[in-house]
Amino acid sequence: MEFDDMKKIWHSQNNEPLYVLNESALHNRVQAKKKQTGHITNISELLAIVANTIAGGLLLFVNLSKESPTVYMNLLAAWMFITATYCLIGRMQRLRSNTKFDRSILGDIDLAIATATYQVRLSGLLRWNIVPIAVLILLGLWTGDKSIWIAIGLLIFFAITWYASGWEHNYYKSKRNEVQQLRKLLVNGDTKTT
Repeated sequence: MEFDDMKKIWHSQNNEPLYVLNESALHNRVQAKKKQTGHITNISELLAIVANTIAGGLLLFVNLSKESPTVYMNLLAAWMFITATYCLIGRMQRLRSNTKFDRSILGDIDLAIATATYQVRLSGLLRWNIVPIAVLILLGLWTGDKSIWIAIGLLIFFAITWYASGWEHNYYKSKRNEVQQLRKLLVNGDTKTT
């Protein structure tokens, strides 16, 4: 952890270095982490809700306006509405649970950890959400007698998306671990990484 405001002092009895934290600098760092995790989570939730709702609505509209609507596209639209609803319910529960943390340094860091943990779970869920979407789209293409090259191109696209979402998921895990290390430092004075 980097603390620019950490001060080195000497214990007068045995001349060993001791470290003292500037509490206002620590509190500012905790506030920044709390704000960052909340901002990232808000954007992720809102994007998931809006994107799934719009995509599901467009799919449903286009599919029902065709002469022969495919069942897989209706299932995909329903899946997207279910995903958007799940994300909306999760968002409401997360926002409601934010009030259970006190407004101390430790309470703020616990809120940041809870939010970061929720973000890790949300990104994992949305990563696995790629699988049913890919399957339903590929089944819809297969029943629609589309070119095999379109299916292969989409399969490659979904593989790249899966890989990129894994990178994103690991990024959120590392951010959560940073906040957990900050809490460990605050509570135990332990600067070792695990």
